[in-house]
Amino acid sequence: MADVHDKKTRSYNMSQIKATNTKPEILVRKFLHANSFRYSLHKKTLPGKPDIVLPKYKTIIFIHGCFWHGHKNCKYFVVPKTRTQWWLDKINTNKANDAKAVKALKKEGWKIITIWECKLRPAKLDRTLSSLLKKLS
Repeated sequence: MADVHDKKTRSYNMSQIKATNTKPEILVRKFLHANSFRYSLHKKTLPGKPDIVLPKYKTIIFIHGCFWHGHKNCKYFVVPKTRTQWWLDKINTNKANDAKAVKALKKEGWKIITIWECKLRPAKLDRTLSSLLKKLS
């Protein structure tokens, strides 16, 4: 099956996808800040370059996009119909890297919290943020 976009359009669309400072990430950061939590961002010295690091709580928060990290049984994770094997390889590599980073961080004594993008949608947002608050208290 051919791509629905020409090469130039597809290239532009892909270039607009950010790895850091995504909307879900900013949503969680604003919530944490409003609740007096202080944190570091994208710490390159830690395995997996975590999205949010709360040193005082020895806690790390990863905010995963459902597509990019292959969220199992999620309606937002749909395998593309074009270049399927390439995408599956990419997503599986992301998942393997996530698991490796979590294992290394836990070995260093960090508590890990993973928040999926779908859990930050309006219908589930309050519940997700309340749960985050409880995990940090």
